[in-house]
Amino acid sequence: MSARVFTTAPRALLDALPGLPRDDAGPVFAAPWQAAAFAMTLALHERGVFTWSEWAAQLADAIRDAQALGDPDQGDTYYAHWLTALERIATAKGCVTRDGLIDRKNAWDAAARRTPHGQPIGLD
Repeated sequence: MSARVFTTAPRALLDALPGLPRDDAGPVFAAPWQAAAFAMTLALHERGVFTWSEWAAQLADAIRDAQALGDPDQGDTYYAHWLTALERIATAKGCVTRDGLIDRKNAWDAAARRTPHGQPIGLD
């Protein structure tokens, strides 16, 4: 199942991202977290945290790093690389610390473990 996020991002920005899963109407996502990561990236860009060329370079670096570690680059890991790039650029720009990211991931894991299957996960 794919989802769609409607965005006001200029098509030229989206076209600068080769490999972005999309159809004629725009980007598509296989899971809600992918759409959330995409939306967070656009929000940070629109707030001037980074330029689109900075973002594209960070994403290219994340993909290149994954390929160097053996990622076969079949398209199914694109948003994992997107998330890596988002974490890197948010850290580099001072939006979050590396420790803050780790703490949040640990809090999410703990919340997921204590949440009954099929229920929404609540984060404190």
